[in-house]
Amino acid sequence: MANSKKHNPVIPFSGETILQGMPEFAYVFDKEGKMLLWNKNIESILGYAKDELYHKYIAEFIYEDDRERTLEAMQRIFAEKKEQTIEYNLLSKSGKIMPYIGSGSYAVVNGQEYFIGMAISITKLKETEKELKDVIAELNNLKNQLQAENIYLREEIKSKHDFDDIIGESEPLMHTLYRIEQVASMDTTVLLEGETGTGKELFAMAIHNRSNRRNKPLIKVNCASLPASLIESELFGHEKGAFTGAIQKQIGRFELANGGTIFLDEIGEIPIELQSKLLRVLQEGEFERIGNPKTIKVNVRIIAATNRNLEEQISKKLFRKDLYYRLNVYPITIAPLRDRISDIPLLVKHFVEQFNHKMGKNIKRISQKTIKQLQAYSWPGNIRELENIIERAVILSTSSSLVIEQLLKPGFEEEGKLLPLAEYERQYIIKVLEKTYWRVDGAEGAARILDMHPETLRSRMRKLEIKRPTL
Repeated sequence: MANSKKHNPVIPFSGETILQGMPEFAYVFDKEGKMLLWNKNIESILGYAKDELYHKYIAEFIYEDDRERTLEAMQRIFAEKKEQTIEYNLLSKSGKIMPYIGSGSYAVVNGQEYFIGMAISITKLKETEKELKDVIAELNNLKNQLQAENIYLREEIKSKHDFDDIIGESEPLMHTLYRIEQVASMDTTVLLEGETGTGKELFAMAIHNRSNRRNKPLIKVNCASLPASLIESELFGHEKGAFTGAIQKQIGRFELANGGTIFLDEIGEIPIELQSKLLRVLQEGEFERIGNPKTIKVNVRIIAATNRNLEEQISKKLFRKDLYYRLNVYPITIAPLRDRISDIPLLVKHFVEQFNHKMGKNIKRISQKTIKQLQAYSWPGNIRELENIIERAVILSTSSSLVIEQLLKPGFEEEGKLLPLAEYERQYIIKVLEKTYWRVDGAEGAARILDMHPETLRSRMRKLEIKRPTL
């Protein structure tokens, strides 16, 4: 090809006017990829002067990561003589990377092969695509949160609650409700203290339902029912593959409770090595999922409950002192049933109505003798034990009157002597096991009477060093 100017080649077809009229990016190069013609948009977009572009190769304007793939597509145009469309990033003289989508065609003039191409910027499209991906990611996060909440709520609906409302009018109960009214509307951490079976979960629900968080979930965790190896995953969640058996991502209970309340029942059972992570959530409202270093921030109110003496646990190096002070901001003691004797008639009436409906019974009469018999009992298992006894009585009653079996005073109760809570619990569990001939699970097992999961009872037996006597 002859040159009419020093740098400007003469192309054996007329097209420069057409190129200059194109709105975006238009060019012609030969089979070796050498630039021959282009419109002024190329000069302004790529930042090169006209003289700099003569005889430059198209590869110089394509971002390195896209170069091989793009040049292969251009070569296919010469090989297949068909139009090709490809997305790639252009590289300006200043090093700016710009996303474009280009279309190229094959042409032959006087036996010479040429590539005629045009491209349009997709920068705004890419920005919109990124914004859309961010929105989709956020929606997926919300979807995962809602799915986890729905699963949790479905499980809660299936689960059994002792009461619909708190039953009773005794002075100890009224004092507890007064304390709840004082603190419910605040975000203060609450520590519920009381013996097993006093209904601490019910009081936690009362606090949540009277709080500003009542429209958000109340997430419940029984720390004693979880194996030590799974408590961290249950509380803080884990990523897929974080450990053996982690076949999918799991949102933890703290993340699930964001904006609401988390109820940590039997807080004294949390392993000492995990307590520092729990302390961090209380202090800073943040944690990491297992297998993910990204910090997650949450806004959660904490209600904890224990039937243990946490100060004694501290002295035994089983509970952190700093965590205790963080939890013990507003302690509420739940009175045992033996201190609420006047509430027994109301509780019995409530349970009889509940089991009448459940079992299709029609028990209408509860004698004063029966009430006095129940009020004379010491109730080491508290309201949960009362519920179990009433359920059994409703089953056994064949008339419209409630018939209660003889209530034997536990042999470990000594007049005038108060036992430590752990020892009291230990001896009561032994008493129940003896009555069931040391059968743990099943319809007639001790776990059913104690309203515990069999594995939880076995764990408690190990902790309290309860062993079946050998023959």
